[in-house]
Amino acid sequence: MSGPPASPETPPSTLAGAPGTLEALRARHGERLRWLMLMAVMVGTIASIMSSTVVNVAIPALAHQFHLPQSMAQWVSSGFMVASTVTMLTTPWLLGRFGYRRTYVGCMWLLMAGGILGGLAQNFPLVLVARVAEGLAAGVLQPIPAIIIMRAFQPHEQGRAISLFTVGVILAPAVGPSIGGLLVDWFGWRSIFFMVVPFCLASMWLARRYVPITGPGGVMASASERLDWGGLALGTVGTLSLLDGLVSLREGPPMRAWGLLTLALVCFAAFIGWQRRRARLGQAPLMDLRLFAWRPFAMGSLVALIYGTALFGSTYLLPVYMQMALGLSASSVGSVLLPSGLVLAAAIAIVGRWADTTPASWLVNMGLALLALSFALMVLIDLRSGLWMLITFSIVGRIGLGFILPSLNLGAMRGLDKDLLTQGPSAINFIRMLGGAAGVSLCGIALEWRLSAHGTTLTDNAHAAARLAAFDEVFLMLAALCALAMLAARHLGGHSRLTPRD
Repeated sequence: MSGPPASPETPPSTLAGAPGTLEALRARHGERLRWLMLMAVMVGTIASIMSSTVVNVAIPALAHQFHLPQSMAQWVSSGFMVASTVTMLTTPWLLGRFGYRRTYVGCMWLLMAGGILGGLAQNFPLVLVARVAEGLAAGVLQPIPAIIIMRAFQPHEQGRAISLFTVGVILAPAVGPSIGGLLVDWFGWRSIFFMVVPFCLASMWLARRYVPITGPGGVMASASERLDWGGLALGTVGTLSLLDGLVSLREGPPMRAWGLLTLALVCFAAFIGWQRRRARLGQAPLMDLRLFAWRPFAMGSLVALIYGTALFGSTYLLPVYMQMALGLSASSVGSVLLPSGLVLAAAIAIVGRWADTTPASWLVNMGLALLALSFALMVLIDLRSGLWMLITFSIVGRIGLGFILPSLNLGAMRGLDKDLLTQGPSAINFIRMLGGAAGVSLCGIALEWRLSAHGTTLTDNAHAAARLAAFDEVFLMLAALCALAMLAARHLGGHSRLTPRD
């Protein structure tokens, strides 16, 4: 490995002998520590992503079990997304307050508890509570790997580190739906909630060995800074109002829908004002708005918002499409998604190396173009099409994701001030997840709207062609969103040889 050893800032010498600190772990494991830390958090992130995506395969079974309309069943996905979105901004504060290990292990306990509760739940409200618990844990976990990569690796290593991490993480949704589909067919929907338990146990064991007790920068956790509860409350109310308002646009009274959407707009405006006020008073904001003064980060955030809407919306839509429109079984859905997931892992491994020398704007735009093409191609599928068409079009989209995933965060965060590197991953992931949470609701609303326009429903087998046409129109909407994101992606930062600003 070329270049000097890469590590976070050197902690105070008084911590050198303390067990579990960054300095103590570095003395024991040497230069390998940063890779071992990444491996440890990768296992936990795999568990959180599995809990996010694999449940989508079981949505039809859950709807049947609890006699739910489609709009209610989609809250299995939306509830997770809302919870993970609102907790994502707390990651920098939690790491500073409790350190890496306690924050990480606490999230693992919460994620495992949510999986067990969901598997044992006897009614839908308990399933929803379990999904919210899993989402709360996943939201805190997701920015941690990017924080480690930006702080612990040299710029010339970051593309390789993020591709290695992402390949491992992508194998979860690649293999997860296949295993989840089989479990649903063989043992019922409850079995998929228990999938996260062994991953959570393994990740906690790894954390005790390789994740330091110190916070970012190698400093000891401190109780001096209070969490921005005001900002968290405004963000939570705004996010819930946005999603509930989107659902109410289709099903509720118009006044309720527009009232909720207005409340969401007011909350987000108040959130920005509150963050500016805290910054003026010298208090740590939940989201540091100085991030958006850096144009590549601002454009990357816009790409993340639109891309998150399309990606997570399609993650919800595809299993429903294959089961309800094409009549495939849950296990067949997993079989269709498995090859594309494996191709995605290979694409990320290749593109991650290109990210060290290729402008991020080019890589992200290529990925968005391929993703848009894969959505547009779905209109060619009908009830007589072979599975090979589904697999091929899915592979095209996953190659596109392989271009986007290693490049977007690096292109957005290259050049940020060092004191913003902890805030950057949390903020951009929050924006992406906000788009994703809205995307799940948006796809559900658009689907019901187009089904109604075609005079059919998801369960109306007498009008299968009309039902398929409704799905096609929603896929075209997702393709248009990806094309829109390409306009902002042109302004991302350059290649990853750029260094953070001092």
